[in-house]
Amino acid sequence: MVAFLGILMALTAFLFIPPSPAAAETTDDGQEVTEFYFAGVVTFDDQPVEGVVMSIDGKGFKGETETDADGKWRLYVPDKATYTLTVDEESLPDGVIVDASQLPPGTQPIAGTTASFEVEFGLTGTKIMNLFLGEGERMTVSFIDQLLSRLVGGINFGLLLALASMGAALIYGTTRLSNFAHAEMVTWGGLVALVVTSFWHLPLWLGIAAAVIGGGLLGWGLDAGIWRPLRRRGLGVVQLMIVSIGLSLALRYTFQYIIGGGTRQLPGASPTPIQFGPISLSYIDIIAMSVSIVVIVAVAFFLTRTRIGKATRAISDNPQLAAASGIDVDRVVRYVWILSGVLAAISGILWAYFRPGVKWDMGMQMLLLIFAAITLGGLGTAFGALLGSLIVGIAVEVSTLWIPSDLKYASALVVLIVILLVRPQGLLGRRERLG
Repeated sequence: MVAFLGILMALTAFLFIPPSPAAAETTDDGQEVTEFYFAGVVTFDDQPVEGVVMSIDGKGFKGETETDADGKWRLYVPDKATYTLTVDEESLPDGVIVDASQLPPGTQPIAGTTASFEVEFGLTGTKIMNLFLGEGERMTVSFIDQLLSRLVGGINFGLLLALASMGAALIYGTTRLSNFAHAEMVTWGGLVALVVTSFWHLPLWLGIAAAVIGGGLLGWGLDAGIWRPLRRRGLGVVQLMIVSIGLSLALRYTFQYIIGGGTRQLPGASPTPIQFGPISLSYIDIIAMSVSIVVIVAVAFFLTRTRIGKATRAISDNPQLAAASGIDVDRVVRYVWILSGVLAAISGILWAYFRPGVKWDMGMQMLLLIFAAITLGGLGTAFGALLGSLIVGIAVEVSTLWIPSDLKYASALVVLIVILLVRPQGLLGRRERLG
């Protein structure tokens, strides 16, 4: 009966998915028309320049266009966020570059280049950027400098991914549940912080504290209200997984109902980056990496030095033997869900600044990467999830040196397949756990 209810819940949530929108309007050069765009005119000696190739990149999106006979161009983007605007210098007249001294406000040139710029919107969804050309020597970023920059970005992404992955790995290790609703636990952290700071206009530190506490409460509530009763009724892992899919859909569209379908920014998002040689980092990136490292060290201490942590590892290895040894399995699992909720909430806040922005389905964008990191590191081991997350994060960012940014997340799955072909149990997994 419970299995039937779980399946019914999944189907009900599926039926309430909003219908697909009508085909979007497109421009003559194939761009999908949205409410957000960058536009302007390119001129040289007060004359428009035709045929200049302009491209935009950011948040996994990439678009391209050319200036028309009047030097005008327009690039549509899906969300209001920070992007990288690049002028193809091969399409400019010889000996001519973009005059950086006449860039519009809010436009930051990327160090070491004369053709790439960090651009962001103001209060509206449009940004007018008139670019003036002048004589000058073109500069490019070397491959080594790009590699170093991507490596640091990959470590930053891998660390925030590790927080979510370690929590999901602990849940799998103690309950054998592949929790598809873990994506919504990540979204929950960013959502609570957004509500407290933007809706209630309270300080950011209160929003972060509320998100962390809310994450723990969500983990506790899910276990107490759903997973523990289902475990006691003896549901199998496949049935529990189906319930988690239904729960994921229900939570996701509840979040959409609360904040709408757009992207909202947390306070202080998209700050001006600081240059450390070829590496560009904002103060938020530095804080995010520091927080991630501190939290990961704290989780490692919890798992290796505390009684509950050691009991968690014992249950992950052999739940029947752990129960026979006098360990209260339900109590330990409850603590694991609380810890997982806290880690997911912290990861959600950091993810909201990394993207940047809070969106109703932002956790879903991480879900496959979370599962890839857990599988890569070894099912059920938190330290394996940490190692897998770092590999996935670095692979995602570094791969953009060779492949389009739209395909960068697929590179993590390629790495997963290659490693599993060599070591099927994962990097830190044990062979006997597989069968």
